[in-house]
Amino acid sequence: MAFSYLMLVLCLVYHAHCVKPGTAWDDMAQMELNEALRIVPNTNMARNIILFLGDGMSISTVTASRILQGRQKGALGEENYLAFEKFPNTALVKTYCSDRTTPDSAATATALLCGVKTNYHTLGVKDTTVLGDCSSQFGNEVDSILDWFNTDGRSTGIVTTSRITHATPGAGYAHSADRDWEGDSEMEGVTGGCKDIAHQLVQENQHIKVLFGGGRYYFLPNTTSDPKYGAKNTDKQRRDGRDLIEEWQTDKRARGLRSKYAWNRQQLQDINPDDTDVALGLFNDGHMSFELDRDNSTTGEPSIAEMTEKAIKILRRNSNGFFLLVEGGRIDSAHHDNNAKRALYDALAFEKAIREALELVDSSDTLVLVTADHSQPLIIAGYASRQNSLFGYVDTVKTKHIPKDGVLWTTLLYGIGPGYDWGKRTNKTTQQLESKDYIQGSAFPRKSSTHDGQDVAVYARGPMSHLFNGVHEQHYINYVMTYAACVGRHKNNCGSESRITSTGLLTRSYAVLVYFALVLFMYNT
Repeated sequence: MAFSYLMLVLCLVYHAHCVKPGTAWDDMAQMELNEALRIVPNTNMARNIILFLGDGMSISTVTASRILQGRQKGALGEENYLAFEKFPNTALVKTYCSDRTTPDSAATATALLCGVKTNYHTLGVKDTTVLGDCSSQFGNEVDSILDWFNTDGRSTGIVTTSRITHATPGAGYAHSADRDWEGDSEMEGVTGGCKDIAHQLVQENQHIKVLFGGGRYYFLPNTTSDPKYGAKNTDKQRRDGRDLIEEWQTDKRARGLRSKYAWNRQQLQDINPDDTDVALGLFNDGHMSFELDRDNSTTGEPSIAEMTEKAIKILRRNSNGFFLLVEGGRIDSAHHDNNAKRALYDALAFEKAIREALELVDSSDTLVLVTADHSQPLIIAGYASRQNSLFGYVDTVKTKHIPKDGVLWTTLLYGIGPGYDWGKRTNKTTQQLESKDYIQGSAFPRKSSTHDGQDVAVYARGPMSHLFNGVHEQHYINYVMTYAACVGRHKNNCGSESRITSTGLLTRSYAVLVYFALVLFMYNT
């Protein structure tokens, strides 16, 4: 008995293996337990923060992407882990906004970046703002974590595969009673003096060091042609005659900053971080292409991993630190189309960007968070075998369960959207099911899928990441970021004393365990 208690002490203190190896399943679970026992909270100050946001990256999207990646590696897939799934801390996040159970990306991004819940479709403002009412946004503007990092002398940046003026990136710098006011071409009939989001980015947020994404047409005057698409979308281009790209460059020259502008992949690759102070990259006139459609030639578009790598190398030149938002924006776009294959391949491109970033930063002083702004109603159903194609029909259907029309269901389905078949279901070939253009079936018809009100996950690594556990409000993420980095609301109340106390509590917890184990040991000798 005495020996058993001595072993208990050793296990608690040194996290040693406490069971003998068994079956493969035993070993798998025990390995996970051993890894969990080794985790010690990092209570350092976060010099840097990188917030990776997979737009519409529901938990089902993470699961399906994990399986897909595993199969690309030649395994069955389910046993695989995405890079961020190995982070030491995870929590669930409630995504509702002030006035709706199921949110949009503007309200969720405002919660994440500004720390306040707001109304559906409004951006960077309090929930007293009325959707579409220009005058109601004045006096209700809220600052973002990019503002707070800049005030603290640290650099900031945004990387996205959507338009740089879209809802998620827009919450980092803009204030708008309607997220759709991305350019002045979208504000016909709006009165009251509100400025479009592209204007706000260039004229009111000169401090942002790196801006990579799409959305050129909101920056170019409609009297000019896009460098790649010509006059294709001049109706979206600016009506005020202003060239905001040129205005951005003029501002940087006037302030003696070494600036770089790029609109294709080669130009991004040519940017030397060592002699670049600020960079603007607009790689499509609208949203950037889906990963499965992306032209990766020199005149095409960079990947999200390439943009992320370049952004970090520029931002980390600031010894004070940086904040970087990286959005996988097209995951959501594909889900809206009920197009699971494009969604999952964009999710894997997003995951690759995370892996690239982890190689460039130090976990001791960089808080890395991976989350989603909201869910999407992707369903994984049907009892398919593990050998079955993720995109195919379920292969284990008994005769009595075959639908009356004789058409089976695929493993991946949607709750709502354009995949509704209107009673015209027909059997598809394997080639059709595996196509990147295949639209999965949905339960209810709609031109575009709605978002899903389910919780999403947040995965955390680095300083104060242990504060993510259980279930949290979405704007709690913002509070942890400001606390970890000692900026904004927590500039003066996240000092060394509280951090030492946090570490001390951990140390005392181990001391108490060891004390009682030793008491039991002595009692039984």
